Amino acid sequence: MKVLILTNLFPTPWDPLRGAFNRQQFERLGQLHDVDVITAVDFRERFGERRGEVNVDHLHTDHFVFVFPPGIGRSLHAVCWLLSLWWQRGRQIRKAHYDCMLVAWAYPDAAAGGWLARRLGIPYVVKVHGSDLNVQANRMLRRPQIRSALNGAAGVVAVSRALAAKAIALGTDPSNVHVLYNGVDTSVFSPELRSESRARLGFSTYSPLLLFVGNLKASKGCLDLLEAFPALLTAQPLARLVYVGTGAARAALLARAEALGCLDRVEIAGAVAHAELGDWFRAADLLCLPSHNEGVPNVVLEAMACGTPVVASHVGGIPEVVPEYAGILVPPHRRQALSTALIEASARSWNHKRIAAHARGFRWEDNIRQLDAILCAAAAGHAVSVGASA
Repeated sequence: MKVLILTNLFPTPWDPLRGAFNRQQFERLGQLHDVDVITAVDFRERFGERRGEVNVDHLHTDHFVFVFPPGIGRSLHAVCWLLSLWWQRGRQIRKAHYDCMLVAWAYPDAAAGGWLARRLGIPYVVKVHGSDLNVQANRMLRRPQIRSALNGAAGVVAVSRALAAKAIALGTDPSNVHVLYNGVDTSVFSPELRSESRARLGFSTYSPLLLFVGNLKASKGCLDLLEAFPALLTAQPLARLVYVGTGAARAALLARAEALGCLDRVEIAGAVAHAELGDWFRAADLLCLPSHNEGVPNVVLEAMACGTPVVASHVGGIPEVVPEYAGILVPPHRRQALSTALIEASARSWNHKRIAAHARGFRWEDNIRQLDAILCAAAAGHAVSVGASA
């Protein structure tokens, strides 16, 4: 088939590390079909410095600049998204004669993508990730747009059962909703000696190491984690907290660490290429991700695949993939409970082999087989309906 993928969650020259989970999935899908990926780039980001090129095996990649009125009119973003795409890439999309479309992210991507698919007369499938339903769908003017996009889709792919339930609550036919957990690349994420990974990264063999991997923004719980960290230092004075990632909260994290008197035990390592994250997970005693909302973050699966236990929030699909023997889950926003969990987890004896074996059950091969079947069914069903009406 010839497949068009539209999304904002994919690497671009201005953010080459963006959407690593989608990159892995789409690259594998491209081994089965002729796949074009067109990525939306925020116009504000487009004026920034290019930080790399995007070359992904088995895919034809492109981007367009998403122009919208900043700060206001969020309910109009789907219209702006569609107009930006159509103005810049409409001619090539019309000429391509796609069999189906996959849109990854509910708003504004799927709301706009649904309109585009109907104009082109092709079926589309929507993939939902997390805050696109957990947050965006709660907004009064965006909710009906998301509902319409999901209801008009030939299939809805959710990365967790919790998200699937949100899609159904929006009125999507349950038979049209499919749960596909993301996979883990075990050639990159697998257990090795912690001492070897720490040596490569320059960390002490003996200091307890807490790791946060993700966007440095408040909704990811990075500030909650910092507030909970001093309690662990009382029990483990040599502990270190390392943030891997970039984001708007970086300056606030450093200022607050200084105010708390633990700046010398906190490090912000910046962005790390996805292929290099394995050593960071293996070096850590714990991965800590106290997000306020989530789908199923791949960093949790990848850390467990390295045998590393997890302390995370009991939100979204995280409870579906983190069994009791692999981590401790706490309510979001509860910093005292997070402190208690960090202390307990750092003192517990974990079965690292069992944790890694559990994570190996999340296979990209299974994910792609199911996604391929959903896309093929969408295209076949559309062909039948067109033939019947001819």
